[in-house]
Amino acid sequence: MSIEHEQIEFDVLFVGGGPASLAGAIRLMQLAQETNTELEVALIEKGAEVGSHAMSGAILDPKALRELIPDYAEQGCPVEATIRDDEFCYLLPDRRYRLPMTPKYMHNKGFPVISLSRFTRWLGGIAEEMGVNIFPGFAGKEVLYGEDGKTIIGVRTGDKGIGGDGQPKANFEPGFDLMAKVTVFGEGARGSLTRTVAGKLGIDRGKMPQVYETGIKEVIQLPEENYFTDSRANAIHCMGYPLGFNTPGGGFIYEMGGNRIAIGYLTALCYENPLTDPYEEFLKFKKHPFVAEIIKGGKVLEQGARTVSNGGWFTMPKLAVDGGMFIGGTAALQNVPALKGIHLSMKSGMLAAEACLKALEVGRFDEETLSAYPQLFKKSWAEAEMYEGRNCAQALAKKGLLKLIYLGAQYFTDGRGVRDFMPTEEDAGTLGPMAGAEPPEAFDSQELDGSLYVDKLTGVYLSKTLHREDQPSHLIVHDPDLCISTCYPTYGSPCTRFCPGKVYEIVEDEKGAKKLKLNPSNCFHCKTCDIKDPYGNITWVCPEGGDGPGYNMV
Repeated sequence: MSIEHEQIEFDVLFVGGGPASLAGAIRLMQLAQETNTELEVALIEKGAEVGSHAMSGAILDPKALRELIPDYAEQGCPVEATIRDDEFCYLLPDRRYRLPMTPKYMHNKGFPVISLSRFTRWLGGIAEEMGVNIFPGFAGKEVLYGEDGKTIIGVRTGDKGIGGDGQPKANFEPGFDLMAKVTVFGEGARGSLTRTVAGKLGIDRGKMPQVYETGIKEVIQLPEENYFTDSRANAIHCMGYPLGFNTPGGGFIYEMGGNRIAIGYLTALCYENPLTDPYEEFLKFKKHPFVAEIIKGGKVLEQGARTVSNGGWFTMPKLAVDGGMFIGGTAALQNVPALKGIHLSMKSGMLAAEACLKALEVGRFDEETLSAYPQLFKKSWAEAEMYEGRNCAQALAKKGLLKLIYLGAQYFTDGRGVRDFMPTEEDAGTLGPMAGAEPPEAFDSQELDGSLYVDKLTGVYLSKTLHREDQPSHLIVHDPDLCISTCYPTYGSPCTRFCPGKVYEIVEDEKGAKKLKLNPSNCFHCKTCDIKDPYGNITWVCPEGGDGPGYNMV
């Protein structure tokens, strides 16, 4: 089937509607205004609207926002609350210990708490007012290259109205070829287009493998009289139970406006036990006596899931190639010790915008010219933050007393620690076999009340996730037979546990034979399956544009 795709030309194309791309687009338009330069700038977002796929009740370090929009408060930036004080805890199964010292990286007093969904929606409005062409509901499906096969010249968006058989339906609409002198990829963690660029151009060659955490997050409505009514600390971070000391991860609780809280739990995908279920870890965290006391009387309003790039400085890909640049979570920008990445994402987009304008001024868009971006990054506070946290994820992956030794050494040596350039192991390779695996403590399903403690499918409903049912699956299982013949007996089909949306199920046919059943309409777009599958047998690609979660609070 040959489909004609209309070409639309722009000077700069941003892929993804997160804080990195939006800050970059706004900064580029600011620079264009300052230099009286006319530019055609576009931004595509796979969600139905900007913000619908942005999930994080988060503490925002406002340094990049202050640089971009100094009067952000006057311009109506949607701030949920301001951090009064921090509380850092270690949890045992039946008690908590408030640690006497909060690590320096996690001093958040005075920082705003935001809903990332609302924050990106606000940034999107500013970008649009400045003349950025924003196209929500347009999923980038293919990177376009020039005749040399290595210069990025744009992105093809996905066709709409394709049936489950791969054939056009009556409502078929072909995608567009969005051509650009510079294409800036801000897809977030495990970007599907960036992954194909890495395979073709080797932007991650010589780098440590990227590692990730999967976060389950909720917004909970609390009663008017609640824990934060009298608590000085309204940013709580916890480690320990339920994952324990050896597997990296932890929980957080942040006060929001209107007697609401953002609560979440992150599980590092380097975990070894194939029976681990990150969603159950989240439920067990909520049921801990300390946490349960905070959230008692509450009701879950919204839930979601997302992965976070957590490898740090040594895993950052090449930031510029011929015709393209990589920003935000796509470029692994995360301050691992501080548990923050939004400000780094924004700063990277702003620096990429400066490099874009310089390239447009000289009319050259090769890697040498666009390398102004990594050069600017190297001179910025963003580089300094990334470098200081360069060994943190590796130290967190250590076990027992060794973890404390490595983390303590890094704390007092500006990130170097016991040794530099510590290796990371790809998350897909860390699982141990089912044989001999000790089942984690199970969450009692009778504790699920459908209101404060909800099951996976209720969580999907609360995320407002929608996908057109009769479209080709965006979850590609390359060898379904391997799932039953090899993965099931070896690892017990871990996809049925690590997916927070219950997308994967092992069922029996009428003859009693096992097979893998997919429920792609449940997908949160977290991409845990693409990362953690031990055989690399699952590839996540964008579904039809506009499909997926519909976040507006988290």
